[in-house]
Amino acid sequence: MMAEKNSIANRSFIHTCTTLVLDGKDLPLTELVKLYEIGMSDIAYLDLISAGANQIRDQYMGNHVDLCTILSAKSGKCSEDCKYCAQSAHYSTTCDSYELLNYETILAKAKEVEASGAHRFSLVTSGRSIASEGFIDDLVSVYSRLKQDTNLKLCASHGLATKSELEKLKAAGVSMYHHNVETASERYEFICSTHSYEDRLDTIKNVQAAGLDLCCGGIIGMGESIQERLQMAIEIRALGIKSVPVNVLMPIAGTPMENQTVLSPEEILLTLALYRYALKDVSIRYAGGRMALKHLQQKGFESGVNAALVGNFLTTLGSDVDSDKQMIQNAGLNCELI
Repeated sequence: MMAEKNSIANRSFIHTCTTLVLDGKDLPLTELVKLYEIGMSDIAYLDLISAGANQIRDQYMGNHVDLCTILSAKSGKCSEDCKYCAQSAHYSTTCDSYELLNYETILAKAKEVEASGAHRFSLVTSGRSIASEGFIDDLVSVYSRLKQDTNLKLCASHGLATKSELEKLKAAGVSMYHHNVETASERYEFICSTHSYEDRLDTIKNVQAAGLDLCCGGIIGMGESIQERLQMAIEIRALGIKSVPVNVLMPIAGTPMENQTVLSPEEILLTLALYRYALKDVSIRYAGGRMALKHLQQKGFESGVNAALVGNFLTTLGSDVDSDKQMIQNAGLNCELI
């Protein structure tokens, strides 16, 4: 009898939360945490939450999936000590190290991903900031030429940046800048000591002031509590961000997080669904580490995910674009250019 009452109460709570979000309300942290606890207690509840997240995605975002690709255009020897990152000069890893790629190499990759059906193309460079690397003029030249030579939407990810630098990138053809918060504000000091959470917020504000779209998410599975993981979603919501990549930590040998346990597929899937509950009208983007979902990758597209980083992701194994497109179609979604 008690089990039956609990089941009714749990199902009712999931239904109530789903209805509130569909009615335009923002769920507070307490409700998100309770949904997590319910979802992890029984696979049937996880399925209900996933279905609710899918309903929320459909109402607010439709059925189109945005596909983006990245190219590691400069790798290694980064001055920052982010504890998850293979490219930090503070750690001994097998990460490749090279300076900014030449334009011909970059263009060849851009043409390749454009032919595969990707919508966006981003250059990602290691290093603390655009200023510290001293290559704003080189970046402006590259993006200006890519704007002429491709039909791709251009994105950029170059660390901390000033409003002036970002305005130059925008003038060169960049439409979106990527800069994660990485984790909840209260946990950030345990993730990086060479720059602060406030430094990241400054760049986020500069991106918005420069009139660029902002792609900003983080990494789950870095030892954070469930409250911290979901608090990150609420903090992202408060920043008004519309593209949120969710990375899953894949521990890399030589980094301080090399022995961190990878999250289970069920926990990843539930987290993605709850990010949709927290972020009803944004693009929730599959990013690095989603291979940890194993056979449940398609289920993510049926649980609120509506964007994806496709291809190889920096220092971790990525995905095959054609396979991703087929998986999206199997989930009843559309990834064709619009």
